[in-house]
Amino acid sequence: MKFCLKGLFLLLLTILLLGCGNQKKNDFSEEKQKIEVGYITLNKQEVPFQQELSGRIKAIYKSEVRPQIDGIIKKRLFKEGSYVKKGDILYVIDPDSYQATYEEALATLKSSEANLITLKLKNERYKESVKFNVISKQEADDAKAAYLQAIALVEQNKALVKSAKINLDRTKIKAQISGFIGISNYTVGALVSQNQTNALTTIRDTNKVYVDLSQSNNQLFKLKKLNKDRIKEDKINVNIILPDDTVYKHTGKLKLQEISVDEDTGYVTLRAEFPNPDGELLDNMFVNTVIESGSSSAFLVPQQAVTLDAKSNYIVTTIQKNNTTQTKIITVIRAIGNKWLVTDGISQTDKIIIEGLNRINEKSIVIPKDLNNLYVDNSKAEVK
Repeated sequence: MKFCLKGLFLLLLTILLLGCGNQKKNDFSEEKQKIEVGYITLNKQEVPFQQELSGRIKAIYKSEVRPQIDGIIKKRLFKEGSYVKKGDILYVIDPDSYQATYEEALATLKSSEANLITLKLKNERYKESVKFNVISKQEADDAKAAYLQAIALVEQNKALVKSAKINLDRTKIKAQISGFIGISNYTVGALVSQNQTNALTTIRDTNKVYVDLSQSNNQLFKLKKLNKDRIKEDKINVNIILPDDTVYKHTGKLKLQEISVDEDTGYVTLRAEFPNPDGELLDNMFVNTVIESGSSSAFLVPQQAVTLDAKSNYIVTTIQKNNTTQTKIITVIRAIGNKWLVTDGISQTDKIIIEGLNRINEKSIVIPKDLNNLYVDNSKAEVK
């Protein structure tokens, strides 16, 4: 009997000890899941969008100077790199043969005009004489035909004189536009022709210039979506960063009506227009530009608070009222420095975990710690 009571006592003691052990284990597990994490709350802010794109300067007006007649260059009357005005004489082609052709055509015209006077008088006489049967009607008709033929010959010779005069004038090659003239590709004594491929020189009117820019089709779509009204009114400003890293003093406007998509790269060519009164921007010069493409109300979330799920969605982890955690899929537009520009998926009341993400899971109970003073900067940022 004593043995049975002793055995029962030991059994009860063992059960009691096991129960205490399980209770301690459960208490330990529960304590282990309570993990301290740092969180932030964010306010929406108006974020100005800026995009940096490289581009090339293009003169709006460019004239390649070519001869319209054959001949030998006798004179060059401009200084390379200088500013020339429309109508200035640039080259002179030896005019002797063209002068002779003009004078010959002029003499032929005068001869035909003198002959016309004679035939005109004869036609008038014959017209009167035929009324009195002094001459036959056939003779009168012949006189009239000769007169009309003489009129046509005079007109033909006038056209020959005009053509000869045009060719003579073309011996003086003139500037068709005002602008800065480039290097001369031909010297005095060179033989040139009207059908040649190479230009004698090039004039560029750079009072206003284009800047052709390349942008991906996706970025262009976003730009149009954010700036629908401003594009129509030409209100998207563009600034040029010069090679010395200074900002060009004149602001340009973005023109989107002239675009083409490259089938291979998916990039689009945009065009901006700039004033260039001092000629500081040179044709074909590479520059960097900054497009001020509007603004949007959005969140700027520190990148360390954002992770990717199994489907490569951007997510943040938030703290609920009972100190559990929940993940949310967010819409990320692009990076701004060390932050993500987020337009959807979170609210201003969300407590977003920024520290301790690697120590928790969906079952964790967390101990929240406010880290807004360390991570939240509500100053305006620029999209680049």
